[in-house]
Amino acid sequence: MTSVSSSDSGGAAARARSGLSGFLRLVATLAATFLGLLAVTFIIGRIIPIDPVLSILGERATEEQMAAARERLGLNDPLIVQFGIYVRDALSGDFGTSLLTSRPVLEDVKRVFPATLELSTIATILGVLFGIPAGVLAATKPGSLADQLVRLVGLMGYSMPVFWLGLMGLLIFYGQLDWVGGPGRLDTTYEFMAELDVPVVTGMILIDTALAGQWDIFGNALSHIILPASVLGYYSMAYISRMTRSFMLEQLGQEYITTARVKGVPEWRVVWVHALRNIAVPLITVIALSYAYLLEGSVLTETVFAWPGLGLYITNALFSSDIAAVMGGTIVVGTVFILLNLFSDFLYKRFDPRARA
Repeated sequence: MTSVSSSDSGGAAARARSGLSGFLRLVATLAATFLGLLAVTFIIGRIIPIDPVLSILGERATEEQMAAARERLGLNDPLIVQFGIYVRDALSGDFGTSLLTSRPVLEDVKRVFPATLELSTIATILGVLFGIPAGVLAATKPGSLADQLVRLVGLMGYSMPVFWLGLMGLLIFYGQLDWVGGPGRLDTTYEFMAELDVPVVTGMILIDTALAGQWDIFGNALSHIILPASVLGYYSMAYISRMTRSFMLEQLGQEYITTARVKGVPEWRVVWVHALRNIAVPLITVIALSYAYLLEGSVLTETVFAWPGLGLYITNALFSSDIAAVMGGTIVVGTVFILLNLFSDFLYKRFDPRARA
């Protein structure tokens, strides 16, 4: 009995040490990745041919004012000292003040990011709902008309510029057919109503209007988000369908699939239960990466549709030489990308025992 208890306690201690070691490795990896992100944004901020002092003070500033501003901003310090100050400020949430809005960059990001999150989330949902069935259909009938059609649609999704697709969508579905709302999140009238009647809970207009029971504003917001979400969702669908097809083709050639068919298992169960379940883990990673790419890559879509999200905010800041806003927005996008990768790794280990081992 004593030996068994000692063995159990020794195994528990080993598992605890292993868990602690894994947690420390995770923390170290996250810290190194975030530090690398800060280093990249810092270097970009220094090599961009834009003088931050000139952007702040304007061309009419005197040499004395320019020199005083450089000293106040620490631009006369060695680069390693500047980087240390930059890391310290970033870790405390201080990304500087935007020249466009005269507000702290972090406050601006908190205000505009929910719009990007809402748009990218709906686009990813559309990509999953249409991409996975399309990929499965193509894999179950390789070389057929359905397979060729899915591959063609995916190729077009990769090939067509997003700004062209967005402009054509606005021209046809908004300008000619009047099926959807135009640029922006709301019509002008509804924007005024939303400011008065819709409390900001999440910053996502569909959720906030639903919580407030303002269904007329909800309907108007829905008509505005359909087209940009469909454009982004098309690109997500192209990627997800292509990867789903590739994963399914590999699984459908495995011996366990042949065995299931020989045993008389219905084909729909072979495909949608056995094969699809075995590609769930890599597919989760694909969906998470697609979501991350939409969050960081919606700049052109937000610009075309005048969508007041993080992408449009960074674009306007770049055109206005607002380096603090550009760097702050870039750090936020990079951080979201890191967290989504971490989440996908967690799900990978959660659903795949081999990864846990």
